[in-house]
Amino acid sequence: MSKIEVKTMSDMIAAGETPEILFWVGCSGSFDDRAKKITKAIVKILNHVNIKFAILGAEEGCTGDPAKRAGNEFLFQMQAMQNISVLNGYEIKKIVTGCPHCFNTIKNEYPALGGNYEVVHHTQLVQELIDTGKLKVQGGEFKGKKIVFHDPCYLGRANDVYEAPREVIQKLDVELMEMKRSRAKGLCCGAGGAQMFKEAEKGTKEVNNERAEEALALNPDVIAVGCPFCNTMMTDGVKHFNKEDKTKVLDVAELIANANDL
Repeated sequence: MSKIEVKTMSDMIAAGETPEILFWVGCSGSFDDRAKKITKAIVKILNHVNIKFAILGAEEGCTGDPAKRAGNEFLFQMQAMQNISVLNGYEIKKIVTGCPHCFNTIKNEYPALGGNYEVVHHTQLVQELIDTGKLKVQGGEFKGKKIVFHDPCYLGRANDVYEAPREVIQKLDVELMEMKRSRAKGLCCGAGGAQMFKEAEKGTKEVNNERAEEALALNPDVIAVGCPFCNTMMTDGVKHFNKEDKTKVLDVAELIANANDL
């Protein structure tokens, strides 16, 4: 894959420039090999529509979401204050992120600590780009395919964002299907609330296998997700049922980037 140059905030400020948007990459999008592909897809879309954006690079710390969900409020506040200090230092106004956990935390929990920003999830940004005509979307390789969308908890139930990802997917001329438990009744992938980082507790079935089974029952070509954690859990679930040859798990950003050959 060709190398993509992305400017950091410090580079931009040094050059006397100001970005329209700060792209908050998140821990998963920075360090997880699978999630890095989602990061690249988002960057390709931003470059394609000529949005001037920057990342924090080494100055970006974890938002504190896992610490807070695991009950370590002290660590959360330390991590949050550090990030807010950096963001406010750069006078950041608008943030886009590919992770619903980062989205929820910066949008809803940073204001109480002095961090007030306009925060959008990447599916909302893509929807806006399509609606304003800045991004033209072709079905490409996905035209006519069956796609089912899994609602991330922190995008859907926590923030009522249900339509943006679905509208984006439908622009690909696909057959969008819904699981029985979707939208406000969606089932967690099993990674939220810091569960991603701990071993499973006693039980008869893994949550991600339960959710993957619901998606696979529709016999989809693609399970679309909007969260790097959901991506990991659904991918593992699909592998558990040995369906990875038939059903791919892709982020909405990857669907758009692939369909448009970005």
